[in-house]
Amino acid sequence: MFEPVSVRRSRALLPPRARLACLALILLAAGASVLLFEPQRLLAAGWPPQLSGPGAVLVFGLAYGVCTAALVPRPILNLAAGALFGAQAGFAASLGGTVLGAGLSFALGRALGQEALRPYVRGRWLEAADGQLSRHGFRSMLAIRLFPGMPFAVANYAAAVSRMRYLPFLLATGLGSVPNTAAYVIAGSQATSPTSPAFLISTGFIVLSAAVAAVVGWRKRHRIAARAEVRETVAAETGEPAGAGTAS
Repeated sequence: MFEPVSVRRSRALLPPRARLACLALILLAAGASVLLFEPQRLLAAGWPPQLSGPGAVLVFGLAYGVCTAALVPRPILNLAAGALFGAQAGFAASLGGTVLGAGLSFALGRALGQEALRPYVRGRWLEAADGQLSRHGFRSMLAIRLFPGMPFAVANYAAAVSRMRYLPFLLATGLGSVPNTAAYVIAGSQATSPTSPAFLISTGFIVLSAAVAAVVGWRKRHRIAARAEVRETVAAETGEPAGAGTAS
């Protein structure tokens, strides 16, 4: 499996628990920065006037990626992108920022948290979820992004701790995030016209996707539970660990 050079270097320099402590410090610092700078103020204060045109869209996309890696909720940023840049440019900035933020989170989780956290992947639910992401990474992540019941950051770090590969993760994130991102951006671009067809359709899609996500998550939970019970039964009969056979 391909790994960035920085990942291999970090594993060589620091033991797993030290890397996990670094990840925790990074996330705490990111959360503190979010509370300090309050990026949600973009919805009210607007974009700095000295930045305009394609450069502003690019800067927003880069900031979007950093903010999502710092645990800022994506709906706020998507609405802001639509309100600031309109539907088309806002969508481009948001989708690019989504993939960038997911990639940053995945790289941090894989480099600093995977080896330290994998020994704690125990229990029926955790092992089943880990096996699903490890064996069927692309389609599992695509479903998570299409029906966003799981928080964005949680999905990123769960994938990083699993054995999912980097490229399928990014592709599934990019493709699966298109519908929901577009809906929020369009809603943001039409926020001043809440009775317009575009606003009503986009908000209706957001509500519908949330309802579908709840149904899909409920059904998926029972499927994972059934598969985990089968593995535990087989493990008890054969004497092998319940998590044996998980793809690497």
